[in-house]
Amino acid sequence: MFLTISTTGTPERPATDLGYLLHKHPGKAQAFSTSYGTAHVLYPEADEQRCTAALLLEVDAVALVRRGKGKGRGGAPDAALAQYVNDRPYAASSLLAVAIGAVFSSAMRGVCGARPELPAQARPLRVEVPALPARGGPGLVRRLFEPLGWTVTAEPVALDTEFPEWGDSRYVRLVLESESRTVAEALRHLYVLLPVLDDAKHYWVAADEVDKLLRVGEGWLPDHPEQKLITSRYLSRRWSLTREAMARLELVRLAETDDSEVEAIDNAVAAEAEAEEKPTPLAVQRRDAIVAALTEAGAARVLDLGCGEGHLVQTLLKDPRFTEIVGVDVSMRALTIASRRLRLDRMGERQASRVRLFQGSLAYTDGRLKGYDAAVLSEVVEHLDLPRLPALEYAVFGAARPRTVLVTTPNVEYNVRWESLPAGHVRHRDHRFEWTREEFRTWAGAVAERHGYDVRYVAVGPDDPEVGPPTQMAVFTRNTHTNEKEAKAA
Repeated sequence: MFLTISTTGTPERPATDLGYLLHKHPGKAQAFSTSYGTAHVLYPEADEQRCTAALLLEVDAVALVRRGKGKGRGGAPDAALAQYVNDRPYAASSLLAVAIGAVFSSAMRGVCGARPELPAQARPLRVEVPALPARGGPGLVRRLFEPLGWTVTAEPVALDTEFPEWGDSRYVRLVLESESRTVAEALRHLYVLLPVLDDAKHYWVAADEVDKLLRVGEGWLPDHPEQKLITSRYLSRRWSLTREAMARLELVRLAETDDSEVEAIDNAVAAEAEAEEKPTPLAVQRRDAIVAALTEAGAARVLDLGCGEGHLVQTLLKDPRFTEIVGVDVSMRALTIASRRLRLDRMGERQASRVRLFQGSLAYTDGRLKGYDAAVLSEVVEHLDLPRLPALEYAVFGAARPRTVLVTTPNVEYNVRWESLPAGHVRHRDHRFEWTREEFRTWAGAVAERHGYDVRYVAVGPDDPEVGPPTQMAVFTRNTHTNEKEAKAA
């Protein structure tokens, strides 16, 4: 993906001021890691008369395939080769928009510490995007950018220049020109409208996207004639979010006109916001999924293996169905924090009789772990080196042998949805690995077969149609045949 921003200047106002505005020195080529590749900033030309800054985004296409990004939009494959042949590494989309927000964040906010007077100064600007997907064609491109004061050139790209009868593709070469525009305005327009024209986003759209849209659209979106289309597409056509955004934009438009109408809309928005379910943190969703699985299994005596600071133990203590809860961790520091969190020293005798914390390593068999209804390994396995997994497997499934075992672990395919996570990085610095859904199921299926368990899989968190849920959970249940053999042996 490629984007250039050019300006002209005079000796009094040199074009190289663009370097101050973008916070990127014209004399250097710089590279920035993103969650899907590398963004490069360079200046093909830079002198007093003319300066051009280029943003080149190298998308790691192989990584996208490995993480499940090769499917067609909406999650269904477009064709047999869709996972390998797609436009994501080449055509401007939400990938490029996020790169703009990350690399030029200060410029988007209109901040320049070295020359604070520059961001407010309008200047001649020319923006070019060689390959822009435009679902709606050149006409929609003009309808989106021309009301913002841009002179728009949107040239359709032919499907094949040797066969003009095939017609045009859905891509255009976009050129935006203005004699008087601030760099911050230009970047904010591109940040919102590039994914709108592509009509797709590479990450899950949550409630915080509404705040982001209103923040970046300040000053131009409330009065845009295509406001509804922009809002709907930017929020991936999620109606509840679109409705909230439209109501808040209407508030902005009326802010200085009719106070009574503003108050009425404000009350309506507040009522809807109160009625809307607030997004639940992933850690809470994970604990809720664990409690639901334990309840379904009828477990009363539960082991929390690798309990850490005691969040799950604290949740289980609130439910009287769990009569005995044991937290085990190798770290004494984590157990000390868990004890403080649970307030064990001030807990009533009856409640205290339900909970125990003790130190132990899951790499070794431990007689204290035998005889429990269920064991939970929540976000634990990824903290072990792969060669140590067989030892954990035997200690839990071979020696302790609870009726039910729950294992949760991150789904690495979902990492592309975390905007702030650089490509190739795991979610936590202590993670030794992170599995795809297929890798996790291969491991879990082999463990179940070796130790006489049945296994099923549960998605935890929003189940993205392309990359799956952020957390994957396996529910192991000792099968009937194994229970009968153990009963006879006893």
